[in-house]
Amino acid sequence: MNPYDRYILPALIDVACGCRPIRRQRAKIVPQAEGVVLELGFGSGLNLPHYDASKVSRVYALEPSEGMLARARKAAARALVPVEVLPERAEDLSLAPASVDTVLVTYSLCTIPDAVAALQGARRVLKPGGKLLFCEHGLAPDESVRRWQRRIEPLWKPIAGGCHLTRDIPALIGEGGFRIETQESMYLPRSPRWAGFNVWGAARAA
Repeated sequence: MNPYDRYILPALIDVACGCRPIRRQRAKIVPQAEGVVLELGFGSGLNLPHYDASKVSRVYALEPSEGMLARARKAAARALVPVEVLPERAEDLSLAPASVDTVLVTYSLCTIPDAVAALQGARRVLKPGGKLLFCEHGLAPDESVRRWQRRIEPLWKPIAGGCHLTRDIPALIGEGGFRIETQESMYLPRSPRWAGFNVWGAARAA
């Protein structure tokens, strides 16, 4: 792993994904998690302050990035809920089938190389009736914004660790084997529109 990915990128992601508008988005979705939770793309644990400890029994924190693992383990050690960091990919989960109650993914589907395969892996370990909670940025509904997203994305991806600006999040969730039950969206305030279109909600296995 090169020095940028190991040392600089994790710090940049922490700053960008820890800003106030995104914290407010996390606060809308993370408290809905319950039971045994699988969090895809745990990163440095920015969702941890938003978990309802009275509803969550354990969090499996999936984080395959070597650059993020040290931060992930420090955050897990300070958490108010039991957290086990899993340095693996969702496509190759070591968890048993039907072993988690909630899958949570926030600001990670943009970066996971094969997002559909990751969602399919998460679906395998989700109990019948369990839910997927998601909050992501992605393809904007306005064509004028989409044009800018397509222009900026080739330059943005190397800087932002492979982050895509043009992924259609609801479509990916459907391709991953889920049926969306609730969904909301908005452009985040004080954010560039090409990076600020957010969609969040809940889904269950189709």
